[in-house]
Amino acid sequence: MHPTPAPRPAPKLEFTRYEFKYVLSQSLRREVEAELAQFVHLDPFVSAQESQRYVVRSLYWDDAIHTAYHEKIDGMLLRSKFRLRTYSRDPAQGSPVFLEVKGRNNERVFKHRVQVAAAYAELTATGDELSELVIERAAESPVREAFAFQVQRRRIRPLTLIDYRRRPYVSRFDPEFRLTFDEELFATATDRLLPRRSDLHRRLVPGDTVMELKFRYHVPSWFHRIIQGYELRRRSYSKVCAGMEALGIASADA
Repeated sequence: MHPTPAPRPAPKLEFTRYEFKYVLSQSLRREVEAELAQFVHLDPFVSAQESQRYVVRSLYWDDAIHTAYHEKIDGMLLRSKFRLRTYSRDPAQGSPVFLEVKGRNNERVFKHRVQVAAAYAELTATGDELSELVIERAAESPVREAFAFQVQRRRIRPLTLIDYRRRPYVSRFDPEFRLTFDEELFATATDRLLPRRSDLHRRLVPGDTVMELKFRYHVPSWFHRIIQGYELRRRSYSKVCAGMEALGIASADA
């Protein structure tokens, strides 16, 4: 028997914001998280859960020459990538599945998503068949049309699966300011949302946590003090690019 997961809040289908990333050791993560307690609270979705975390699973598409990967590595200010995202590794839990396009427009990050009208357990297709299934089942939207266009024009295919566990916080003073701690990151070389046991997988940043700041306007002064007090340094870190490199799918030198 699987425990019934808590219902997720209504999904936000699009946003534009800034995102800053930091990679923290276990000890530094504990210190920073303790310091944050007076300024943030747990996202209500996880506050009642024993682990106070949730699973994030994302399957990324790219073309044969890894255009999305190289645009990120090269720091292109206008770029985007497509992925399927869900919030469980267990299809029996019935987690919703979303088709998303995420990218950057100058300094701001944008994400647009649309729900795919298929149970997680039904999405067993692979490669191009999965792409066609997503196009068929995704709700009519600009996201679906853009995805279908890139499947035809650039022949993008699913290549890399990224899994991790996330603990999310929200500012007590500004609901637009969020912090997430991502840990237990794994990358899998696969063209399906439900990977095989035989698929190659690699652990990313073992023992460390990726902390992400997400905000629309500015970093609050109290967090600036934490940055200075702990000498935190921003990093340009992409989970999918790191995964593709760890799996030998792509290389910045290629």
